Amino acid sequence: MLDLIRIGLLILGLIFVATGLLPWADAVESLAEIGPLLVFLVAIIVVAELTKEAQVFDAIAARMAVLGRGNYVALFVLCTLFASTVTIFLNLDTTAVLLTPVMLALAANSGIAALPLAMTTIWLANTASLLLPVSNLTNLLGMKELGLTATGFAARMWAPQLVSIAVTMAFLWVFFWRRGERRDLRYTPPVLQPVADRVLFGAASAGCLLFVGLLLFGLHVAIAATAAAVVVAGAFLLRARERLSWRLIPWQLVVFVTGLFLVVPTLSGNGLSALMTWLIGADGDPYRTAAVGAGLANVINNLPAFEAIETVIPVADQDRLLALLVGTNVAPLVTPWASLATLLWFESCRRHDVKVPMRRFVLTGAGLAAVGLVTTVWALVQFG
Repeated sequence: MLDLIRIGLLILGLIFVATGLLPWADAVESLAEIGPLLVFLVAIIVVAELTKEAQVFDAIAARMAVLGRGNYVALFVLCTLFASTVTIFLNLDTTAVLLTPVMLALAANSGIAALPLAMTTIWLANTASLLLPVSNLTNLLGMKELGLTATGFAARMWAPQLVSIAVTMAFLWVFFWRRGERRDLRYTPPVLQPVADRVLFGAASAGCLLFVGLLLFGLHVAIAATAAAVVVAGAFLLRARERLSWRLIPWQLVVFVTGLFLVVPTLSGNGLSALMTWLIGADGDPYRTAAVGAGLANVINNLPAFEAIETVIPVADQDRLLALLVGTNVAPLVTPWASLATLLWFESCRRHDVKVPMRRFVLTGAGLAAVGLVTTVWALVQFG
């Protein structure tokens, strides 16, 4: 079903270009804008898949499970802290790509249900992406209009971020982690096993560390991911060439993102901006702005949703721009395409044969989005 949606979106975008609804120059500009993003997506998924093959994720997962000592509460805290930290300091897409395999490997190695661990990853990938500009691509887009430094941004968003994480943890525990959901009182920590190929393990670990290091030094995510992919793929080319195949390329995501950035500019140029102006109103209500951002993010994806709405908000209205970031960061939890992180997460779950009940995903995500949105905007208004 998702593959049909992706292909259909691309076909619709190409029809818009062919019929002139989207001028050729605008289409080229839009695709040029997402080019580095597509490079990042392809490269980081290659890194994640090969790192999984090198057993790096298995090793990390096993050590987390051992540290939890069979206690689900301890494991829950470890997993939520880990996911939140990675999201805040690296970005939500890194969490979706690199941390999801860690959580799924932890489930397999410890006999734990995979869904609670997987949901911890994707929910916190979105809801923990408020604190720093690098935490979410929407934050980076918003920095151009906000005129804040990184520390100034964090000073406005620390309280919303704490509230957002706290609400997410509460929803995770009630709907996925409590004993009635996981059935067992304790889990069995795995026995640590040696890796099959230490060279591949070391190269994959080095590639991931290189990616993190380059991001911390401020390099673009596309450059950092490509450099990491060269290191990891090079090691596999020398040691295990048979594991390299075209199946590593996430063509589904490339098709979806390309179609998305053809369709949304067409809609914006044909009445979407006027509609957004009407929806958010002229009274400056941050709750209304955040709610519109959340709704549009779940319809078309949070990146184009943010771009469509921020263009109709006055530059001087910093509070509403921050509220819009809350809506497009915290609430894209209902549809599989609401954020790129969610798409990456679904892709990883599919590759690991983890079944995600769509009805449960939508209903619990809608509940968290609603409660998280209201409480987080409240924190922004009170403390931001």
